[in-house]
Amino acid sequence: MIRILSPEGDVGTPPAELAPAPTVLTGRRIVVLDNGKPNARLVMEHVARRLAERTGAVVGTTVAKRGGAATPSDDDELAAVRASADLVLTGSAD
Repeated sequence: MIRILSPEGDVGTPPAELAPAPTVLTGRRIVVLDNGKPNARLVMEHVARRLAERTGAVVGTTVAKRGGAATPSDDDELAAVRASADLVLTGSAD
């Protein structure tokens, strides 16, 4: 007996929609969500400072993920970001 498997896999739920971007950054709080990859914090904090200089935004705290880049942020980390940010910079760098 021959069994044929489809490489397509199951169809998942559609991704969540992004929050609307603010049109003006003056006075907005920028927070960095650091995923722990090498140099990620350095790069994102630099971008946050430059963005604040150009727009009048305020650079807030940096929230470091405890699990690193391979795991999602936990509820406490996300609550800290929500409480202190109007705009979040996150990503990775090596």
